[in-house]
Amino acid sequence: MFENLQDRLGSILNGLTGRGALSESDVSAALREVRRALLEADVALDVVRAFTDRVREKAVGAEILKSIKPGQMVVKIVHDELIEMLGGEGVGVDLHAAAPVVIMMVGLQGSGKTTTSAKIAHRLTTREKKKVLMASLDTRRPAAQEQLRQLGVQASIDTLPVITGQSPTDIAARAVQAAKLGGHDVVILDTAGRTHIDEPLMVEMADIKKKSNPHEILLVADSLTGQDAVNLARNFDERVGITGLVLTRMDGDGRGGAALSMRAVTGKPIKLIGVGERMGELEEFHPRRIADRILGMGDIVSLVERAAENIDAEKAAAMAAKMAKGKFDLNDLADQLRQMQKMGGMGGIMSMMPGMAGMKDKMASAGLNDSLFGRQLAIIGSMTKAERANPDMLKHSRKKRIAAGSGTDASDINKLLKMHRQMADMMKMMGGKGKGGMMKQMMGGLAGKMGLGGLGGGVGGMPDLSNIDPKQLEALQKQAEAAGLGKPGGGMPGLGGGLPGLGGAKLPGLGGGFPGLPGLPKKK
Repeated sequence: MFENLQDRLGSILNGLTGRGALSESDVSAALREVRRALLEADVALDVVRAFTDRVREKAVGAEILKSIKPGQMVVKIVHDELIEMLGGEGVGVDLHAAAPVVIMMVGLQGSGKTTTSAKIAHRLTTREKKKVLMASLDTRRPAAQEQLRQLGVQASIDTLPVITGQSPTDIAARAVQAAKLGGHDVVILDTAGRTHIDEPLMVEMADIKKKSNPHEILLVADSLTGQDAVNLARNFDERVGITGLVLTRMDGDGRGGAALSMRAVTGKPIKLIGVGERMGELEEFHPRRIADRILGMGDIVSLVERAAENIDAEKAAAMAAKMAKGKFDLNDLADQLRQMQKMGGMGGIMSMMPGMAGMKDKMASAGLNDSLFGRQLAIIGSMTKAERANPDMLKHSRKKRIAAGSGTDASDINKLLKMHRQMADMMKMMGGKGKGGMMKQMMGGLAGKMGLGGLGGGVGGMPDLSNIDPKQLEALQKQAEAAGLGKPGGGMPGLGGGLPGLGGAKLPGLGGGFPGLPGLPKKK
């Protein structure tokens, strides 16, 4: 979503940080470029003006510390103002009310209200252990109520039985009553949308609000619609009164201007963002983390949280035991590739790693993209059980059969086997004898440097993610930035343990992490 803006701002600010001293004209020239970049990203004009004025005021009058270059000071000011523009602190869905807490979902047709309703219900059920009831109030769109019922079955969440002929307001009242009788903590009302804002829609929303007395009214807006989403939010807020926003399709290739403008224009917090089609692909909106991503500083906290959600603890324990013995077969490699896919693939992980945003294009040009994972999994899936456990038995005739079965050729199979050999060698090093293995030493050393001595004792010397407090993660991120790990282009020196719980050094499945990616030209 923010790739173009990230590239533009990154090049502008890198030009500033390389200089020893900055004049007022340097700052003005840079801010002209920043202004142009934000306007091209479809950020509202008044928001851009206010942003650049605040940055100029602070940058020109800023006291420059002796240890910090003026350019770095400007980067910090831009970073802080970006966070302020996005809303300062993250605001989650508020459930502090008498049960059942009513959440009313509003928005235009096609913005993703029904799917988002199910995602929120799934999130509240799995993360906060709430008992949720979903009810569809959309009596106009064909099969809208059936769609919500199917999503409820898929996610094991209760849905209100459909009674034909009932009006939306009657369904809302029945849903609240059913939630009280059923002992539900939360009831989510999925209201009807229109292709555009009209008077009947607003009257219907106001009637439903009066009947159900919702604690939260969340506007679901498609982030790809740009500034139109901002106008939509303003209209809904004036007529119905919204408490927060949910932006869908944040994984798309839009310019990101709506996300940057919405909080500033409406004053309403963005509470959640949809980052994919699957049930679990809904994230809380954290202004600091989004600002870090836009400025190429990475987002280690979100990456670790995503790892914690997607990593199977039993598989990680089994992997650690295998590592200790120096064993690593093609079944293990397939598990590593699937874990990476679950965490958003190559692009998703790279965008969250400090200093790695610029590597994505180089990797793509070298053929290292998410389709590579699919080909590799297809190759492994075409092998017999014995071949996966013992890759050394793969001779020419077997490779020919596997290539035909997976739609690849012998060179693809050879690349996969080379990657496996590199990873197997690395696993032997990681699980080596002496002081609990290399992995444990590195993770323990990192934890010691960060002042988090208790992080070295997880599975196989990896952090036990289930016991890390989110506040501790935030502290880790700040300390990493202070140590120079979060600066654009700064890379991640010292993080030899890679992604926690994935059993490999640096990025698993890529032949030893960065540098040394197979197929990537090495620096001369």
